[in-house]
Amino acid sequence: MSEKLQKVLARAGLGSRREMEAVIAEGRVSVNGEIVTLGSRVEETDKIRLDGNPVNVIKAEDAVCRILAYHKPEGELCTRKDPEGRKTVFDRLPPLKSGRWIAIGRLDINTSGLLLFTTDGELANRLMHPSHEVEREYSCRIFGEVTPKIIQNLRMGVELEDGPAKFQKIKGVAAGTGGEGLNQWYNVLLSEGRNREVRRLWESQGIQVSRLIRIRYGSLVLDRRLPRGGWSELALEEINYLRTLVSLPLETTARSLERKETRIRQGRIRRSLKNNDARQKPTRSGRLGKEIEETNEPRGKGRTKPTGSGIPIHKGRKGPTKLRSPKAKKRTRI
Repeated sequence: MSEKLQKVLARAGLGSRREMEAVIAEGRVSVNGEIVTLGSRVEETDKIRLDGNPVNVIKAEDAVCRILAYHKPEGELCTRKDPEGRKTVFDRLPPLKSGRWIAIGRLDINTSGLLLFTTDGELANRLMHPSHEVEREYSCRIFGEVTPKIIQNLRMGVELEDGPAKFQKIKGVAAGTGGEGLNQWYNVLLSEGRNREVRRLWESQGIQVSRLIRIRYGSLVLDRRLPRGGWSELALEEINYLRTLVSLPLETTARSLERKETRIRQGRIRRSLKNNDARQKPTRSGRLGKEIEETNEPRGKGRTKPTGSGIPIHKGRKGPTKLRSPKAKKRTRI
């Protein structure tokens, strides 16, 4: 049975269908040694090449949709390669035997929080399309005085360079007031992912955003136990939740995940990041060593849970208690 060429390329993890259509139109794809045009269909036995490199064709029934939840730190770019050699969000992701990870949307270099990756190009394309209106919730620390008039403007809508925009919801983090002083925390809700939209909305009212964290995508909430720079793979239930949002058929199988294995992996990621920071940051004495990382996120009573139904990325129990080393000396009571 033949399939559209762009669909086969997207399933191989080379990009979304729209991206593959552009690649085909540029004459970069050949089938059985001949350059093809947009609209071509291929069979399972056809040999496909992209830029002269063979494409590993994956059958529709064999394709397993995988999705990663990544805790993006500030300072990383949402691009595969940076000419200036800066860190990218793809640097720490696990390698794939075939295909590639596709980012579902973007976060700018100064924004941290939840970022999703998938091997399914069609899923990524649909989730990013504004017609599906997938909710995105952000926690933002703003600098400046926020008046009721500003809140009303942002809820009713303002005109930006690329068209009108508004927050669907705005909620102050501390007792509904957003905190005290000029530095205040607000949770805001959007149903689209335009470039720097949260920052530009606040800036339209003369307010500066000094910290921005994405805390929710749809009903998937950022797991606070996941360290910055760490990733966690979603289970079948969570994968099918995202596929339902964009009217894609449900998956019947997913990569087998064990909670124990997930906890061990998170521990390794956390230790690896801590050791890397210790090598990079000098201590007060000038030597390289460990340094406690400070965070400006709201704490205690000032922190509120994200709104929405919330499908947690992890529900796991607390890790196993540490066993005392057999070499440990016993204390003698006097």
